[in-house]
Amino acid sequence: MKYLITGLGNIGREYEKTRHNIGFITLDTFAKVSNVVFDVNKRYGAIAEVKVKNKHLVLLKPSTYMNASGDAVRYWLQKEKIPIENLLVVVDDLALPFGSLRLKPQGSDAGHNGLKHIQYILNTQNYNRLRFGIGNDFPTGRQIDYVLGNFTEEEEKLLPERIDKAVEIIKSFALAGVEITMNQFNKK
Repeated sequence: MKYLITGLGNIGREYEKTRHNIGFITLDTFAKVSNVVFDVNKRYGAIAEVKVKNKHLVLLKPSTYMNASGDAVRYWLQKEKIPIENLLVVVDDLALPFGSLRLKPQGSDAGHNGLKHIQYILNTQNYNRLRFGIGNDFPTGRQIDYVLGNFTEEEEKLLPERIDKAVEIIKSFALAGVEITMNQFNKK
């Protein structure tokens, strides 16, 4: 059974440690703890493949920039013949407090351009997403600066534990399914 785990972010050094790249950061950690390396020369993104028990996970970091993430998702779903119910998108979320993790089987794009494009390209809101809270501690009109800004020193200290928890959720999603994983992790 194959799964496409897509971490959203933007390519380029200037975006590497930004809040908007938490999807990339999470998948980088997943790959590292799984002793695999991303192949950056793949079409529409960097790909790493991980086995979790009897499940085959294709990790994707799109190279399309955030606003065209749907192109990469559609391509890799089709190329790997992965059904949409086995897609999980890891994404930053302003509406959740920093470090909060919420798995959802569907939902709106909540104004997130990456989710908006995936929804447009796949023509559905019915795909799984793991929302990683980045908080919303910014002055009015400064949202772009905030999401494209780096984490604070305090947040940096807390990030490793939250990212490890996100990796746990991804593994559980593949092994136990979205409903069981939601019941186990969303209440915490």
